[in-house]
Amino acid sequence: MPKPKILMLITNLTFGGAQRVFHDHNQLLSSRFDVRDAVFNLADGQAFATPQPVIDLAVTGGGSWLNRIANFARRVRRLSAIKRSLRPALTISHLEGADYVNILSNGGGKRLLCVHGSKLHDANIRGPLGMIRKRLIIPQLYNRADRIVTVSREIAVELEAMGVRPDLLRTIHNFFDPAAIRARSLEPLSTAEQSMFAGPPVLVASGRLALQKNQPPLLDIFAALLKRRPARLLLLGDGELRQALIDQAQALGLRVAEEPGGDADVFFLGFQDNPFRLQRHAKALVLTSGWEGFPMVLGEAMACGLPIVSADCPTGPREFLAPETIGHAVRPLLVAERGAFGLLLPIPDEHKVATIDVWVKELDQLLGDAPELAIMSHQSLARAEDFTREKIGAQWLALVEELVVTSA
Repeated sequence: MPKPKILMLITNLTFGGAQRVFHDHNQLLSSRFDVRDAVFNLADGQAFATPQPVIDLAVTGGGSWLNRIANFARRVRRLSAIKRSLRPALTISHLEGADYVNILSNGGGKRLLCVHGSKLHDANIRGPLGMIRKRLIIPQLYNRADRIVTVSREIAVELEAMGVRPDLLRTIHNFFDPAAIRARSLEPLSTAEQSMFAGPPVLVASGRLALQKNQPPLLDIFAALLKRRPARLLLLGDGELRQALIDQAQALGLRVAEEPGGDADVFFLGFQDNPFRLQRHAKALVLTSGWEGFPMVLGEAMACGLPIVSADCPTGPREFLAPETIGHAVRPLLVAERGAFGLLLPIPDEHKVATIDVWVKELDQLLGDAPELAIMSHQSLARAEDFTREKIGAQWLALVEELVVTSA
């Protein structure tokens, strides 16, 4: 008997958290279903391999508003043709643009949307068009889905507040493989990389160098921390803010290196195929994001046994570090809060000295407290086991099976 067909759609397959989850879901669902992947424009790149050739809608983005509207219409038409040809029992879309195309295309089958990030707090959704998206487009279109999966509970609360029907919403966290991450973390360092960890304690931040990740105040925090104690900061990741952040670091008097080794204060090491082997040697991972979804970087660092110090941004960090407080937390957080699995701090703002001071004080104290670091390391390892493929993947398989059966 042939396996039911599942079509998965995403805006792009470049490096990113949503793209990694898309890849993980492909591998998970392929064990039980005939899964096909589709992308808006494969020419943009493919960072994650797939078992079958990716279906390319071959529609570019950008340009004038007229071009964008025309391209959107082409995507809807082409996905409709693909659905009519494949006859999938279910189409799963990842990222908002793909969600719109999934909802508006026809060709049969159920529609499931996977929402990866905050809508209310995303600084990229702003201005008059942002208000239209939040108040009209998202609730109107998302209510036409058969099911909506959010990667954090707080995102589900946001969508419900925006007018999305609560009966459509289901929260399923992202999953990863703690054992595999720990194995990769044991890969040896080069001599130059080892030298970075031979001196002062090292803090690591991992993620795109972009507005969402809020790295400018992190550099301010680190410069102030150096006035209290020696330390080093490793930035793993790349993005459009790279040069601006390097310029800022140098303006703060920080010694900057763009390659491992040397006696620098801040290392901009770019994208790392295996960040875990560097993270394992750090004292703590810091996350200063202004908003998130369910940041995989926290779970992966916890799998390496890394203590976590994170901004209490919407959404995700609190669910990792203080899950018992979801729905009861007071925002914005103005003081340090020690959760069951890590340290939550205010979202840092480079224009507000108070938030910078809280971070500096807590990091200074933590780096000088070896017993506390050891406790947090054990707590991280324990928490990582809550997000294994076996535990979380079972929820996905059950939901997709339910939708596929009811569409037959």
